[in-house]
Amino acid sequence: MTSEILDQKDLKNSKVFGQLSFDNHEQIVFCNDEDTGLKAIIGIHNTTLGPALGGTRMWQYKNEWEALNDVLRLSRGMTYKSAISGLNLGGGKAVIIGDAKTQKNDNLMRRFAEFVHSLSGKYITAEDVGMETRDMDIMRKITPHVTGVSESIGGSGNPSPVTAYGVYMGMKAASKHKLGTDKLEGKKILVQGIGHVGEALVKYITDEGAEVILNDINESRLEELSKKYNAKVALGNDVYELDIDIYAPCALGATLNDKTINQLNAKVIAGAANNQLENEIRHGKLLKDKGIAYAPDFLINAGGIINVYAEVSGYGKEEIMKRTENIYDTTLDIFYLAQKENITPHRAAFDIAQSRINKRKKELNK
Repeated sequence: MTSEILDQKDLKNSKVFGQLSFDNHEQIVFCNDEDTGLKAIIGIHNTTLGPALGGTRMWQYKNEWEALNDVLRLSRGMTYKSAISGLNLGGGKAVIIGDAKTQKNDNLMRRFAEFVHSLSGKYITAEDVGMETRDMDIMRKITPHVTGVSESIGGSGNPSPVTAYGVYMGMKAASKHKLGTDKLEGKKILVQGIGHVGEALVKYITDEGAEVILNDINESRLEELSKKYNAKVALGNDVYELDIDIYAPCALGATLNDKTINQLNAKVIAGAANNQLENEIRHGKLLKDKGIAYAPDFLINAGGIINVYAEVSGYGKEEIMKRTENIYDTTLDIFYLAQKENITPHRAAFDIAQSRINKRKKELNK
């Protein structure tokens, strides 16, 4: 389904179950509250391995179909992110339609928490785009089915630094596979999107001596971070033809498409954004054919869910970092399997994740 606004005739003929992103989702919950203005969608893709855990994103979507498509893609991605990371979790995600800067307030978050609570633990939420740890703290007062709350109240805190560390590990592994070394010193790296995760990643690679180029729609933040990390700045959307070694997409998804892949000069792609491939099969193959090493996003950005899973399973900070560091080895394994089977890295990672889900499903059906 495109993100264009549908007229009434198209709307009547449109299918929710027939959307390209609908991949046998178990449950879609539409949340509406007139008093607070809340309009949200919770997507539960699969709970074979455990309760569906995934963050809540607040975004000003063009229309409700775009929001639905986003929550379907994101929740599906969470299923495979947890599976490939060895976590006993399913995949879920939520989106709140609106501008987080102007429309988010405590009453809105409390009302949304009530909807999450009504699912009795089948969906556990966390922080995502447009959300802060403080929002999770507000929700925790309404429902226990929230992760990523402040450490002061027993949570694991902001997952962004751990997410960035996992991306950093995946980037080093991809560099070793493609460039022959995991040392990033002197490598030209474009980081697109410098939010919480993007900035934390910039710090890791800057500390190692990489030549960092920043790209973001927020020019004031670009100026701030370019000074802070002594990084170069690239403005606008036409940044794919830059002479770089590594492209790190850390904003929204679908930046890897027909147009950008043909422009791209990078040798490695390793970033934090979800659903980077506009079309998993087509654009995964285009990257493979062009000889670009793509580190699957749902593998290398799993540090965040590893971090918040600690609140569900009870392990500590040392185990969080150990599991996140293991993304390095898993990424190398994925590249090896992809090369051996002559498939894309995305396909290799997907197959491993799906086999774990299938194995558990057989056990449950015995």
